[in-house]
Parts: sequence; C-alpha cells; structure tokens
Amino acid sequence: MGMIALDCDNRFSRWREQARRLLEHGVDPAEVTWAQGPMDDLLATPLPLPEQPGPFKARVPAALLDQLEQAARYRGAQRWNLLYEVLWRVAHGDRTAMLAGDRLGSELQRRIKQVSREAHHLHAFVRFVPLPEGLAARLQLDLVAFHEPAHDILESASGHFADRLGRQRWLIATPDDGIRFDGQAFDYQRCCPQAWRDWARNADDPGADLWRTYYRHTFNPARLNPDALRQHLPGRFWRHLPEGMLIPQLEGLARQGKQRDGQAVEVASQRGKRVGRLQPNVPPTTSS
Repeated sequence: MGMIALDCDNRFSRWREQARRLLEHGVDPAEVTWAQGPMDDLLATPLPLPEQPGPFKARVPAALLDQLEQAARYRGAQRWNLLYEVLWRVAHGDRTAMLAGDRLGSELQRRIKQVSREAHHLHAFVRFVPLPEGLAARLQLDLVAFHEPAHDILESASGHFADRLGRQRWLIATPDDGIRFDGQAFDYQRCCPQAWRDWARNADDPGADLWRTYYRHTFNPARLNPDALRQHLPGRFWRHLPEGMLIPQLEGLARQGKQRDGQAVEVASQRGKRVGRLQPNVPPTTSS
C-alpha cells in the first residue's frame, strides 16, 4: 500500500488546501506525510493527492484554524504532519486534540508558545541601524537590521515596528526571508534578496560605541545571574547586539570576584567623598 507524500513549500495556505482535500477523501494521518527531506525511508511508492473533491465535508471551529496557523510557523520535526493529525481528530468530533491536557494538544500549545516567544525576541532584540543621509536617499531606506529567528515569525510579527516607527522606511533581513517597509506598505520576500542581507549586515552603527559605554558602566556584577541572563537574552542573539561582545567579558569579571564592587570597574575606581554613618538623633536624658 502506498503513502501520499506532499510538499506544501512551508506555506500554511497551501497546506490548508491539501489538508482539506485529504479530509474530504477520508485519508487517515497515518497514510500521508509532508516531506521535509528525502523520501528514501518510505517502504512504499508515494501516491499523489486526490484531484477531485471528496464526499466528506468537515466543519471545524475557527479557533482551531487560528491555532494551526500559529503553530505552522514552528520549525521542527513533523511540522505539518502534527497539524493534520490535530485537524483530523477535531474534524471527527474529538476537540480534546486542541487542549494542553491531550498528547497532541500539549505539543500544539507548546509550539504556539515557542512561536509567540520568538516574536517577542524579534521585538526585543532587533537593533535598527540608521543609514547615512546619502546612502538612505539612494536605497530609499532609513533603518536596517539583521536578525536570525528560530521560527518563521518575520512576516507575522513585523507589523509591530510599523506601528512604532511611523513613516520611517526600514528593512529587516534574515538568513531566510526579509521584509521592507516604505512608510506605507510592506514588501515581504520569502527568499531574502542578497542585496538586502548585504545592506543589513554591513551597516555601520554610529551609536554602537556610545551604547557599549553605557552598558559597561551600568553593568552590576553583584546582581549577575547567568541563567536568568540567558533565559531572557539567549546567546544566539549576542553577535547582532552592540553590547553582545561585552557580555562574556563582564561575566568573567563577575566570576573573578568583582561582585564586591557592585558596579563597573571604571565607576568603582572613581574618587569620591566618603559618607560616614549618621547617628540617630537621640534626645538627651535628664536625671531626676
């Protein structure tokens, strides 16, 4: 018996069309796969997707489609197969597949949370670099940035910057895709043009030295928590941040006993006035 092998080109809209046709023909999740690599491991010859609509008309809640679209941005094993398995169960009356208490539902919700967290990372750790006036006029861009997200969140999460940067023209390039905003409309490219990557990677940030000076002088070794630091600022983003190169150095100073200063070396070494401990204002006692 063969297995239906599909490729949705990592597009949710195409996967949705394919999944609808599979449901119409009653194709069990065990009989279909979305290939993310070679099909050599399959023992049977792959079968094509049915061309004509089938008799089964599935009705699913709108909330499920929203959840599936969010989870579809997750990059990982069984990216599309899991979505179809959840869809199959819900379409056949088992809505527990949407819930965190279910085996599939738990993985679905985990992926949605990971995608949401990655969108937060985009908003928090993208550092736009202003272009010189002449170059900005030539490229029709004011700001550029390079980012490396773990999941496909660039297109869905970039509206955040349009809301906050007004009519400024900006570009975000990644190793995979890119998005450009001209002050009015978005231009999203699933395959980021090489020119966009070059502009974003090679931009010279005029404020980088000032930002590093500020970060170095406000760093408090006494309050360093390496685990919390990496939880809220994963190391994979450091190389794209002006202060990223300072973090390992400052961590090293903290481990070498600088916690006693409670402040950066440059600040701790400054001359200042010593303030003695003030005595409480105790009223004089009288003898009877």
